[in-house]
Amino acid sequence: MDKIEQLLQENTYPGRGIILGRSKDGSQAVVVYFIMGRSENSRNRIFVEDGQGIRTQAFDPSKMTDPSLIIYAPVRVLGNKLIVTNGDQTDTIYRGMDRQLTFEQSLRERTFEPDAPNYTPRISGIVHIEADTFNYALSILKSSQGNPDSCQRFTFAYENPLPGEGRFIHTYERDADPLPSYSGEPKTIEVEGDLDVFTEKIWSSLNEENKVSLFVRFIDLQTGSSRTRIINKNGR
Repeated sequence: MDKIEQLLQENTYPGRGIILGRSKDGSQAVVVYFIMGRSENSRNRIFVEDGQGIRTQAFDPSKMTDPSLIIYAPVRVLGNKLIVTNGDQTDTIYRGMDRQLTFEQSLRERTFEPDAPNYTPRISGIVHIEADTFNYALSILKSSQGNPDSCQRFTFAYENPLPGEGRFIHTYERDADPLPSYSGEPKTIEVEGDLDVFTEKIWSSLNEENKVSLFVRFIDLQTGSSRTRIINKNGR
């Protein structure tokens, strides 16, 4: 398994990232979402709580030039399911699953983001917790070699994940122009430490110039209760 701190320290701009997994003692489901930015508009954001989920919000509304693609609800909860994504497809998945569609079916109506020439992938995750079972899935929708006419769809499902094991997917392979889309399966990472230790490990490993906000939630698999940490570079 990879060390999350090493993966993040070696990549100055993974973009937006999702980690799903299980705590080392096996008792907690682990959900992580972070955002980074290179432009002033992207960096002018914070995470705020919104019911059981979160949403992005302009830190300084007077500096917000274009809210499309950067203002959305990254995390929503539907019953015993938690949805986490890097865009407004959170709402698409929520509506679809509320109509008894699957995670994958709900995403069929969406593609990558229309932000040429990057065509940022849409990455999404779903966590499903029941009394005796815990599973999760990750999805990425991306253009084929930067071609806007071709969409590649990948879903990776994990049943009864092992303690101390997580999966990490992000939008960009590295910092470049244009930004190259993530490729391959989600990376297997080690989940170490409690909520605060794991949160600080990720935040301190993200590139100082580009990091914007971080959300981490630990969910007790027996009781369903959760604890959340949010860190915003703006106004921390």
